[in-house]
Amino acid sequence: MSESIPFLGANDVEALLTPTAAVDALRHALAEGFSPKTDHARIFEPLEHGEFLLMPAETATSTGIKLLTIAPDNPAQGLARIQGLYVLFDSATLSPRALIDGPALTDIRTSAVSVAAIKDALERDAGPLDVVVYGAGPQARAHVRTVTAVLDGTRPMGHVTSVVRSPSRVTPGTDFDAVVAVGSPEAEAATRSAGLILCTTTATTPLFDDKLVRADAVVVAVGSHSPDARELPGALLGRSDVIVEDSGAALRECGDVIMAIGEGELVAEDLIPMAELVRGDQRLLGGRPVVFKSAGMSWEDLVLAQAIAEAAERRG
Repeated sequence: MSESIPFLGANDVEALLTPTAAVDALRHALAEGFSPKTDHARIFEPLEHGEFLLMPAETATSTGIKLLTIAPDNPAQGLARIQGLYVLFDSATLSPRALIDGPALTDIRTSAVSVAAIKDALERDAGPLDVVVYGAGPQARAHVRTVTAVLDGTRPMGHVTSVVRSPSRVTPGTDFDAVVAVGSPEAEAATRSAGLILCTTTATTPLFDDKLVRADAVVVAVGSHSPDARELPGALLGRSDVIVEDSGAALRECGDVIMAIGEGELVAEDLIPMAELVRGDQRLLGGRPVVFKSAGMSWEDLVLAQAIAEAAERRG
């Protein structure tokens, strides 16, 4: 093992891996044949003041594990709720290769996975893309920035509206043109006209009515991660092309999918794995909404950790 293992902090992650490069790396891994079905299971271990989240992964070219702690009481002490590291190993010798800031990697990974899944759907139209974002936190902003970067030169961004519980706490600016209240007429109007709806909240029940979603809209849901929580109404999934990272993971973890099936709105066989979409083995039907429901999988962090480490090695 090397005596000096490089540590790549949040600033390094941002400098070494652009949103576009992250999306390209994920799509390349799938196009080259990686199957998310082979991904290792995430491990949750309870602790006195929170829990461990361990995410091991392996591809043909790399091996790694994300080690996170989740401490619900930390924000009251001025500390981050989620902290941790990514440990990247040499694939042949399994020697540690790099340490990477875990939350920074997660921030770029989540939005990159979403855009990797919906890129084809977004590029079907060349007109301005009006966006509604439910939420205004780091993932809301990261998704807006990643979509903007990936569509640069292909499709112009239109109006971006953030929908939150307390608009007075969010200042419009770089990421959002407007901030409106959940359930307000302005929120409903913006949702009704949006070509892209991004859901990045901790909600456990649907954020909006199915009837507000255009027939050609693209919808992303990344906020809920348990079988009994969802951000989207079942009726929406029932009339949409539903993309998931892996059908098995979605049927275990994604409440949006599980509850829509339980309500008879959706059948498991209609789920579209993003790998098959990227490789061209399946295509979107068209003429209906497109929904991407993300569970978050270990292989995604590994692919991006490898890309970050390789960029750092090239930088020297």
